[in-house]
Amino acid sequence: MFHPLRVGAVERITDDAVAVTFDVPAALRETFRHVPGQHLNVRYETAGGEEIRRSYSLCSPAAVAPDPPVLRVGIRLVDGGTFSTYALKELAVGDRVEAMAPSGRFTLEPRPGLFAAVVGGSGITPVLSIAATLLAREPLARFCLVRGDRTVASTMFLDEVADLKDRYPERFHLVTALSREEQAAGLPAGRLDQERLTSLLPALLPVTDVAGWFLCGPYGLVRGARRALRAMDVDRGRIHQEIFHVADATPPATETTSPDATLPGGAPGVEVPPEATLTATLHGRSGSWPVENGDSLLETVLRRRADAPYACKGGVCGTCRAFLVRGEVRMDRNYALEPEETEAGFVLACQSHPLTPEVAIDFDR
Repeated sequence: MFHPLRVGAVERITDDAVAVTFDVPAALRETFRHVPGQHLNVRYETAGGEEIRRSYSLCSPAAVAPDPPVLRVGIRLVDGGTFSTYALKELAVGDRVEAMAPSGRFTLEPRPGLFAAVVGGSGITPVLSIAATLLAREPLARFCLVRGDRTVASTMFLDEVADLKDRYPERFHLVTALSREEQAAGLPAGRLDQERLTSLLPALLPVTDVAGWFLCGPYGLVRGARRALRAMDVDRGRIHQEIFHVADATPPATETTSPDATLPGGAPGVEVPPEATLTATLHGRSGSWPVENGDSLLETVLRRRADAPYACKGGVCGTCRAFLVRGEVRMDRNYALEPEETEAGFVLACQSHPLTPEVAIDFDR
């Protein structure tokens, strides 16, 4: 369900990025109370009547009742991006934007231990919320942040991260790598690729003692970081990832960051049956409909249920996650679900196509 929220602040944080804060009415405080690392799905209607949905991570620390929740998101301009262009050029204090309750599983409930993150560009957004909340609530927690950016001027939330370093000098460790600019001190210029991380991370901290690794940013960075950690024997259950940008090309089925695209037992490339029926359960109501013209499961549901959950439709945000109750499907792309989730039977409805005449999914699981 979408709720109208008033824009309380729009702050320019780099030449191509803004931080937007939404005011939360008293009646919706519990609805919009978030876990650190979650995101908001927002909806906007263009002047031409087109509905645009996007997902933006919350950068603000998670508030505990009775304190009101603070909803602040980071938005970076994307070439051709309808909503990001609107946010940077037109969005103003007092405007109304519709948003769903916070969601997402790239999260960390504060607890003692050593935690670390490798982020690139706007991937700092959810990790800022995670680190700030953890350090504020748990005095026995430590956090190591390794971040990559193009230049200092393009670095999002530079002041907020510096503030964490000043407030928690013994518990917060920051390492920055710039790909297009040399630093006066610190790492030499260059990307945080798999080879570099393989040599860098063990020099910074005891890699296998880290209770949770959080990888966020472009697909290439996340893939390289995950491969580096797995090569250092980090258990995959301790590695959490969120992709912020994916190229058009689909990774090979053997890619470790993208589980087998067919569930529960088919193989990629199997022909979709000419006629298939989808049964979907959403908000406690079920319906059955034919899957037409090679549509995805999400497109099939949206024809009859406008309240079906989605944001990116690209297999990245995970908003359309559903449990596969019956049948088999092929997922074209998956950058949102962890291996444990696909093994348990969850799929991305926006990327799934039926491989059997009957398929049933449940969005409420």
